[in-house]
Amino acid sequence: MSLRVAVAAPFKQKGKRRIPEQAFVVALSLDRDWMSPDQAKRLLDVATGEGLVERADGELVADFDPESVEIPDDFTPEASLFQERSAFERALDAVVDAGHDRQETVAAVNQLQQELGVTADAAAVVYARRQGVDVDGAAAKARSELEG
Repeated sequence: MSLRVAVAAPFKQKGKRRIPEQAFVVALSLDRDWMSPDQAKRLLDVATGEGLVERADGELVADFDPESVEIPDDFTPEASLFQERSAFERALDAVVDAGHDRQETVAAVNQLQQELGVTADAAAVVYARRQGVDVDGAAAKARSELEG
């Protein structure tokens, strides 16, 4: 997942799981030249929304192990990283990251959506949970969209 790769890079560069927000922005925009400072800040907002990073006392704390993330030499973040993903996309990515086939997962979610008569977001969350995959962030997003 390229969001996790892009977010891991500044933490790996510093060798820490906790870094100043400015260090995150500088690492992505100036050091790696992957994006503008404004894009790096937007990426940080998306990563926070996805539960990859928390803000604490003016610093950023990675909620995953950045050292476990491989950053390919030819990696370049995709423009889609700056867009907030739906609960469906979050749940789907989590299930695929857990080792399930993407096409089979989409087909199963579609079937579950029809059977239950719910939104694709809700079906994806239910399917992921049935597979034992943690999708609390996607579930919260789906819930907030239903309430909103």
